[in-house]
Amino acid sequence: MVGLVLVSHSDALVTGLRDLVAQMEPEVPLAPAGGTDDGELGTSLDLVMAAIDDADQGDGVVILFDLGSAEMTAESACEFLDDDQRDRVLVVDAPLVEGAIAAASAAGGGANLGEVAAAAVRLGPAEGDENGEPSALEASIEL
Repeated sequence: MVGLVLVSHSDALVTGLRDLVAQMEPEVPLAPAGGTDDGELGTSLDLVMAAIDDADQGDGVVILFDLGSAEMTAESACEFLDDDQRDRVLVVDAPLVEGAIAAASAAGGGANLGEVAAAAVRLGPAEGDENGEPSALEASIEL
């Protein structure tokens, strides 16, 4: 099953979000990575890497984040993964709360990595054209 990593500058935010999502999809591997190593506001490369390991059961991991520097931390963590694991991890720009709920629902239903990522992305700003063509991000995710 595809797992989710929730990255935020606030441990309380992603711990609460993990608890909320787990009530809806208790089987989905969820790992929060919030705050710094010493519990302050910010992000931690080590916490993100540990969360990836916790959430990865072999089918991949979708990482969702709250702010731009959390995205940079998530992307940096991916650079330290071995090639096999890196191929199973996607950092996805989607609304953190709604994206996590949608992604967990898809993962809980047996969706693959691309489908889980796409479920989160679909909740973002409508970037498609008037004919319903997908946004560039949606089009880049293999289903």
